[in-house]
Amino acid sequence: MSTFLLVHGAWHSGRCWDRVVPLLESAGHRVFAPSLTGYGDKAHLLGPEVGLDTHVEDVVELIREEDLTDVVLVGHSYAGLVVSSVANDVPERIAHLVYLDAMVPEHGETAVDVQPMTRNLIDLAAGSDGGWRVPPLPEMPPPHGLFGVTDPADVAWLRTMLSDQPVRCLQQPVRLDDPAVEAIPRTHIHCVGAEPEGIVRRPVPAVQPNGSPSRVWELPTGHDCMITMPAELSRLLLGL
Repeated sequence: MSTFLLVHGAWHSGRCWDRVVPLLESAGHRVFAPSLTGYGDKAHLLGPEVGLDTHVEDVVELIREEDLTDVVLVGHSYAGLVVSSVANDVPERIAHLVYLDAMVPEHGETAVDVQPMTRNLIDLAAGSDGGWRVPPLPEMPPPHGLFGVTDPADVAWLRTMLSDQPVRCLQQPVRLDDPAVEAIPRTHIHCVGAEPEGIVRRPVPAVQPNGSPSRVWELPTGHDCMITMPAELSRLLLGL
């Protein structure tokens, strides 16, 4: 039995994993898919003080409270930053890092460093209520849809879980200064359906920080693959 800890990306909540969790559990694994502060059942905690460090602490506290070990830590999109700092804080508890169509940072980098178009979102927040909210990205015509989701019923469901993103999440730097984190195996899963203009994916180095060959898998779908291809994503995760 493995322990999967699935961390959602910006604007989403833990409910985005609802189609993946039962598939992993039915294979005999333990699965956690929490909502980070400001989203889902924690939406009432949304505020300008919420940042990347808040979300890192959310996950670290869960790991410690549940005494989780040998964790397969999956970060989607923005949560690539979150899981990186989490692994840095508790490397002894992490068995595998999975970057799911995610930002993959170096030590000290912010979201803007990893994904330059994020600067546009920060500028957008400046014109919002209080200057700290980044509203969800708008739905685009197919094949882009809403975060890569185009089925009308799925789009309607996705809308029910979206919240504004605090700009502080995009401004705080990632911590990757514990040498122990380099020993953790990594897998990258890329969604290679239609990609919105302006999104830049960093090339994955041929060798992981632990010296092993890098592993990159692809899913032929949009960004929110946990909604559009849950069975296929689950098979990849089970293949770890």
